[in-house]
Amino acid sequence: MYFNHIIEAVGNTPLVKLQNVTAGIQGTILAKVEYMNPGNSVKDRMAIRMVEEAEKAGLLKPGGTIIEGTSGNTGMGLALAAIAKGYKTIFVMSDKQSKEKQDVLRAVGAQVVVCPVDVAPDDPRSYYSVARRLSQKTPNSFYPNQYDNLANALAHYETTGPEIWTGTEGRITHWAAGVGTGGTISGVSKYLKEQNPAIVSIGLDTYGSVFKKYKETGIFDENEIYPYATEGIGEDILPKNVDFDLIDLFIKVTDKDAAQMTRRLAREEGLFVGWSCGSAVFGALEYAREHLKADDTMVIVLPDHGTRYLGKIYNDDWMRAQGWL
Repeated sequence: MYFNHIIEAVGNTPLVKLQNVTAGIQGTILAKVEYMNPGNSVKDRMAIRMVEEAEKAGLLKPGGTIIEGTSGNTGMGLALAAIAKGYKTIFVMSDKQSKEKQDVLRAVGAQVVVCPVDVAPDDPRSYYSVARRLSQKTPNSFYPNQYDNLANALAHYETTGPEIWTGTEGRITHWAAGVGTGGTISGVSKYLKEQNPAIVSIGLDTYGSVFKKYKETGIFDENEIYPYATEGIGEDILPKNVDFDLIDLFIKVTDKDAAQMTRRLAREEGLFVGWSCGSAVFGALEYAREHLKADDTMVIVLPDHGTRYLGKIYNDDWMRAQGWL
């Protein structure tokens, strides 16, 4: 058996039991290791689905250009799909994202545009605004808009959710994921709750993001928005892919706790993962210590790979400069 292109290898990633960072916690804690996708992240799934839906709708035509605002991983998934299908790619990123993420996108043939992070979403300099403007100016281009494109959540409803349900033989009781665009947590939660409405869905947020307060109060509080270092989770907008009705609660995790847990996962579990993976595990285990029982099974998604963060959280000098080592 062989694949005709690397994008056919997306999906069917393993569930791995966490053994050491879970000391003292009841129940079974499993990690869904999404860096096993060919683009090294969970975003491969939705990137391909957004491209396929655009092709069906006639929004993406032969020889076209895919233009997207990304923190890096969605760009990689879109780049792999573009290579397979003959499209060009332009990706717009904020200057908060690691240099490794920029370099890997250029390595797969993308043009990368870097924008300042510390501006409002509707500021013409923001990566949201620049991506939209580039798509309007570029002939035969497609702007997926992963935040509001519901093919994002649909990809996880159709693939990630069923894989988790089957992989746990239906024994899953709790599901946890970091929330950025919202596609992963919303798509998986929808599928799992259709199988068993009692499954608890836990969203991991970061300080500086609006999600937790909005879930708890229904208020979009701009005072919640301030700069944070963790990449890939949290937002200063409310993406359409975040279905708050499907997420039972949010837990916020600091940049420091996330970074330190990420390094522990590498050292103690052999899981060389990205920064938001530490956020997801730290927050989920905080919940598990208080709420999980011996016969419960929790699944935590680990979205991406540590190679994206070699210059930051896996660099001792950088960690020391933050006061986190």
